[in-house]
Amino acid sequence: MARIARLTYYPVKSCAGIDVPSAEVTSAGLAYDRFFQLVTPDGDILTQRPHPVLASVRPRVLGDRLALAAPGREDLVLDIRRDGPRRPVSMLAWHGEGVRQGEAADEWFSDLLGRPAELIGVTPDHERVTGGETPGRAAFADGHAVLLASESSLDSLNERIAAGQGEPVPMDRFRPNIVIAGWGEPHREDEARELTAGTAKFGYAEKCVRCTVPMIDQETGAKAGPEPIRTLATYRRDPRGGVVFGMKAAVLRPGQVAVGDEVIVHSWAGPSPSTAAAEPPFTATASRPAESV
Repeated sequence: MARIARLTYYPVKSCAGIDVPSAEVTSAGLAYDRFFQLVTPDGDILTQRPHPVLASVRPRVLGDRLALAAPGREDLVLDIRRDGPRRPVSMLAWHGEGVRQGEAADEWFSDLLGRPAELIGVTPDHERVTGGETPGRAAFADGHAVLLASESSLDSLNERIAAGQGEPVPMDRFRPNIVIAGWGEPHREDEARELTAGTAKFGYAEKCVRCTVPMIDQETGAKAGPEPIRTLATYRRDPRGGVVFGMKAAVLRPGQVAVGDEVIVHSWAGPSPSTAAAEPPFTATASRPAESV
């Protein structure tokens, strides 16, 4: 039986995630997932890709407050501003606004990054439509509401890494929201088209094309490449460019999910071409940044 083995939401995009035993699933994903975003004063997003230190920031949502912690820094707790002064934001092809969370948060992150940074939150009228095979909504995730991955996919990858004398990687390198246990075959998530867990329902959007983030140690915020991208490139290349791991999904029905919930797939696609034989070597730096960070 397939079941949920782990649930994680990421309050501040590109910062550390919070593992929870249960979660509310909204139309835009797990509650508070990528609800906050760091931007420049011009509204461009700031992520782990150029700023890996963000992985070391541990945010926590405490009711109506947001707590921030990072090694060697004084903790900051601030009231969440649901509305107020806004900052335009540009994220890939989407352009919108975010609610500025105040000077204290801006100073905290600016000092951490060594450059001007502003923390913004989702506005009450936030409306961001996502594409893919199943359209949906999202907050500040790069592409879609939910990222799913399976333990069998990671086990298969780590077996290949070990065979090449590399060090296995933990699941947090891929920053999924839902980790599924119980599928014997790796990458079954690629083929699931409609599935339920708890009282929520999800629809396949697309496979997740990975950028350089999986080569960042999510505990320390330090670059730790070339794995797992090097090994993924030998058997998980994608026609769009880059390598893939995990599946992006839209929320078809909001609800509640919990660790241990059975995952029921109501419809499947055919065999995924991404599990075919290995292809020619791939240069990791060429992968395009199309994942949720």
